[in-house]
Amino acid sequence: MIGNKSIKMVILRNIPIILFIAIFLIFGIFSPKFISVDSFKNILVSSSYVGIIAIGIMFVLLTGGIDLSIGSVMYLSAAVTGLSVQKLQVPTVLAIIIGLGIATLVGVINAFLIVILDILPFITTLGMMVFVKAVGLLMTKSESVKLPKVITSMGSQSVLGIPMPIIIFAIIILFGVLFLGKTKLGRQIYAVGNDVEEARKAGIHTKKVLFTCYVMSALFAGIGGIISVAQIGIVNAAFGKGEEFNAIAAAVLGGVSLAGGVGKVFPGVVLGAVMIQMIQAGLVFMQTDLYKQPLISAGIIFLAVFLDSIRSKYIAKAEKRNIRNENKGLQ
Repeated sequence: MIGNKSIKMVILRNIPIILFIAIFLIFGIFSPKFISVDSFKNILVSSSYVGIIAIGIMFVLLTGGIDLSIGSVMYLSAAVTGLSVQKLQVPTVLAIIIGLGIATLVGVINAFLIVILDILPFITTLGMMVFVKAVGLLMTKSESVKLPKVITSMGSQSVLGIPMPIIIFAIIILFGVLFLGKTKLGRQIYAVGNDVEEARKAGIHTKKVLFTCYVMSALFAGIGGIISVAQIGIVNAAFGKGEEFNAIAAAVLGGVSLAGGVGKVFPGVVLGAVMIQMIQAGLVFMQTDLYKQPLISAGIIFLAVFLDSIRSKYIAKAEKRNIRNENKGLQ
């Protein structure tokens, strides 16, 4: 009986990995060409920018917050980078720094409104999503912006056979793992997400923690925007649209709780990001109707999130039972 419960708990705790393997095998069965090194490499490259913005929004989700502005931040950051080179003849490296600086500024404004003025995260970031996009469209006059070849070529460059987007993604993953797992501030983020009042009573500067999370979410959105545009080569008016939902879906698929306090960068969010791109690529390999792809993709993601929700509730109940049993044993 105990053995069965242990097996069940192992399965529940690893549902994201099981889902990943299941989806991969299902698409492989229906389309054998899907299971190949080149196919998987392309999926990893495509998922790199989604993974980066998902790791960024994970910081916010861990505190129980939300950031709906990251798609617009991607657009503004990439547009500013391109315009800095085109209009101001700024060196490419400096243009990237300026673009990421703008993204960080948006994060600071979000954090100020949420943490200092105590405005709800949903309302704040929803408003900023519209405002930031409007600023970007005003700057570009809704015209496409081309980025310099130094940036666009990055999408096809490789180091030791590993595509540059994957390398940058790996660096961000390493940073996220070390920051959340090894630093004091990283551990405080989990504490704030679990119970902000208890964290405050424990002496944690909760406002500093929350402020940092919203700034990092915007900064990572800016980085993700640069990586994305490096692959497609141009920033148009639709760039970044809906990416906030892909990021949230990737995080939740990877086991991050929307209630806060639960989630890991690796394998969690990384698997979630790759899973989303794998679903989209698998539907293409299966030659699914173009208009049906978003419906099927959304359905699979919803099912995965639903299963993850059930998993989280079951684990929480099981842990409460274990605590009660331990207390009885002590008595």
